[in-house]
Amino acid sequence: MLARSLVVESMRLGQFISDEISCALHPYGLSIQQFNVLRILRGCQEKPASLQYITSRMIHKTSNTTRIVDRLLEKKLVDRKPCAENRRMVEINITQAGIKLLTTIDPVIDKKENEVANRLSEKELTALLDNYKKLFVTL
Repeated sequence: MLARSLVVESMRLGQFISDEISCALHPYGLSIQQFNVLRILRGCQEKPASLQYITSRMIHKTSNTTRIVDRLLEKKLVDRKPCAENRRMVEINITQAGIKLLTTIDPVIDKKENEVANRLSEKELTALLDNYKKLFVTL
């Protein structure tokens, strides 16, 4: 029963956090998956990323990365060009507009993350993160 409670409560917390982040992103016209792609690309520090790389870093592994990138292209938040070494691959970069949007959104998301995290002490947060890491290593 304890294992089931752990799984159910983890799923409930994950959904709660996802809903909170989604609501915070709504005024900016972004889905949580689009936001995730933009953050991945920003983390590439101006180096292009392949669709495969983006997919490997996605939180929601079942997301259709091609469709998400297409939506971001329409919004001019990313650009895409053929890879010089492999014509079957494309290189994706975040645009200045994408970086600017993330810079605007960052404080909003930071606030939401802090609202969740502030319910625990720093010691409790550290212990929780350590336990999550143990769980992920074994899966």
